[in-house]
Amino acid sequence: RRSGQYTMNHDHSKKIPDGASFDRSGSQDSLDELSMDDYWKELENIHETRGNNHEERVALVVKEPDEGELEEEWLKEAGLSNLFGESSGDSLESMVFLSTLTRTQKAAVEKRVETVTQTMRKKNKQHQIPDVRDIFRLQNDSKGKVCDGSEPSAVRTSENKNETLDGTKGPKFSLGTDEQKSLLEDMPSSDTDINLEISFAEQAANLKDSSVGKMYKGGGGDTLLPNFRLPKDKTGTTKIGDLAPQDMKKVYSLALIELTALYDILGTEFKQQKAVKIKTKDSGLFGVPLSFLLEQDQKKVPGTKIPLIFQKLIAQIEETTLETEGLLRIPGVATRVKGLCQELEAKFYEGTFNWENVKQHDAASLLKLFIRELPQPLLTVEYLKAFQDVQNLPTRKQQLQALNLLVILLPEANRDTLKVLLEFLQRVIDHRDKNKMTLKNVAMVMAPNLFTFHGFGSKTIEQSEFAMAAGTANVMRFMIQYQKLLWTIPKFIVNQVRKQNTESQKKEKKDKAMKKLLKKMAYDREKHEKQEKTPNDTDVPQGVIRVQAPHLSKVSMAIQLTEELKAGDIVARFLSQKSGNVQTLKKEEVFLYEIGGNIGERCLDHDTYMKDLYQLNPNAEWVIKPKQS
Repeated sequence: RRSGQYTMNHDHSKKIPDGASFDRSGSQDSLDELSMDDYWKELENIHETRGNNHEERVALVVKEPDEGELEEEWLKEAGLSNLFGESSGDSLESMVFLSTLTRTQKAAVEKRVETVTQTMRKKNKQHQIPDVRDIFRLQNDSKGKVCDGSEPSAVRTSENKNETLDGTKGPKFSLGTDEQKSLLEDMPSSDTDINLEISFAEQAANLKDSSVGKMYKGGGGDTLLPNFRLPKDKTGTTKIGDLAPQDMKKVYSLALIELTALYDILGTEFKQQKAVKIKTKDSGLFGVPLSFLLEQDQKKVPGTKIPLIFQKLIAQIEETTLETEGLLRIPGVATRVKGLCQELEAKFYEGTFNWENVKQHDAASLLKLFIRELPQPLLTVEYLKAFQDVQNLPTRKQQLQALNLLVILLPEANRDTLKVLLEFLQRVIDHRDKNKMTLKNVAMVMAPNLFTFHGFGSKTIEQSEFAMAAGTANVMRFMIQYQKLLWTIPKFIVNQVRKQNTESQKKEKKDKAMKKLLKKMAYDREKHEKQEKTPNDTDVPQGVIRVQAPHLSKVSMAIQLTEELKAGDIVARFLSQKSGNVQTLKKEEVFLYEIGGNIGERCLDHDTYMKDLYQLNPNAEWVIKPKQS
C-alpha cells in the first residue's frame, strides 16, 4: 500500500527520543531535525485521509518529451515560435523582442533554438530552418548595436549611453548588460537589498566571474532568514496586477526567459513538466480544476477571483480565533472531515450547509484537502518541479529571485489563490505566541500539501521523499516570509517591456511612412499634422503634465512637476477638491495611472516620484481612476 512507504519513513524519524522536548514557539526559525517531525506527521494524516475510502484518483501522467520537444514548447511559451517552423519568415516582432534581451537571456534563447534546429534537421522537416547564429547576426548587422545600445561585446562608452537602437537619443532604460559590472561595483553590496534594476541572471553571471562572489551551496536551511527588502524605486514599484494584459503577456515571456537564463548560469536544469490531459470533474467543490470552479463561482459572484469555498473555509477558521494552539497542525477527525466534504458538495451552492457544525480543526483539514485534491497542483504541473528545485540554487538571494519569477509565471487563478493562502498563513503566524505555530511549523505542515502531489503517481516523489522534505519546507518558508517581494515585477523586466513598446512603435511609424509615400500624399499629410501639433504643444508647457480624473472631476488639471512631487500627492489634490456630484472615493481606492507612451497601462504606487517617471515616459497620458480589483 502506498501509505506503507510513508509509515516506514515516519518510523525512520522516530529516532527522535520520545522525551525530547522542543520549543515550538522559539523565535529562532531554524530547521532542525526535530521540527521535521511535523512534516512526517502531516504526511501520515494525509495518507490516513486518503486511505479512508477516499476515492483514489487517476494519477496524472507526466509525459516524457521527445528530444527537442521541450525546447520547442519553451520557445512557444516565450512567444518566439516564429523563430522556427513555417512562420519563421514572419519574425519582425521577434526581432524587436530579441533586441531588448540581455546577454544571458539571449544565450538562453540561442541554446533552445539550437536544439530545436538540430532536431528539425535530424527529422528533416520541410520547414525553413534558420541558423541560430543568423537570427542574432541579422539583428546585430541591421542595428550595428546589440540590445542595450552598446557595440557588440564592447564595453559601452559614456557618450552613447542614452542612445536607443537607431542611434537617436531617448529615455534611458537600464536593462543590465555591459553597464552592469560598473553598476554592481558602485553599489554598496548589502545582502539584504534585492536589486530589481539588473537582470537576475546577469547578477549571477557577474558574481560567478568575480572572485568576490564565493558561491555557497544549498542555501542552508539552518539559520535565520535574512531580512530582504526592496530598495525604494523612484519611478514606482510595479506589482503583479498593475499592468495591462498586453504588457503582462510580454512580462510572462521575459520572466520565462530570465528564469531559464538564471538556471542555466547556476547549472540547475530548468524543465517544464507537461501533463497529459486526464478526465476531471467539471462540477462540485473538491477535485475540480480551478478554472471550472471560478467559472461556476463567477455566475454567483461576478468578478470573483478566488474560489468561494476556499474563501469561506479561511473565513470559517478565522471566525473562531487564530489563537487556537496547534492550528493547521492538529488534524480534524478523518471520518468527520470526509462526511463534511460530502455534505459540502451537496449543499454549499444551495446555501443550506450548516457551518455551525464545522469545528475549527475540521475547517483547517478541509482547506488542506481542497489544495491537495486539485486535479493539477496549485503550483501547476509545469512549474511544480521548478518550485522544488529552488532549494538547489546556491544563495538565498537567488532562491528568492527564482521564486519571484516563478510566481509571475503562474496562471492568474493559481497565483491569486496562492496569494490568499500565503496571506492567511502569515496571519496564523502573527498569533504564534498563543497558537505555537511559528513560520517554521506552518511551513512544515503546509509543504506536504503543496508539494507532494498525489497525481504524479507514487514513484517519483516518494523515493526522494527524505531529501525533498526539508527542501520543500524551506521553499514554503520563503514563500510565506517574502510574499510581499514575490508579487513585485522586477524593474529590469518592466524596462524591457517599455523598450519593446518603443521599438514596436518606431517600426509602426516607419511602416506608416512607407505607405504614405506610396500614396504620394506624404507632403500634404505632414503639413496637416504639423498644423495639428502646434496648438497642442503650447497647451502643456515643459515640465507640466495634464491629469484627468473622470471619476472625480469634469475638468483636467495641469500639474507642475517638482523633484518631490509623488503620485499620491496628485491623487490627494483631486480628492480635496470634491465636487458635489461625484461619488466619494478614498485615497486607498483610487490611483494615478500611466497610460500609453512606452507602456500599455500601469497603476502607480502612491510613492512614485512623478518627475523621474515623466523622464522615463514623456509621452504618457495621466489618468486617476479606481483600481480594478
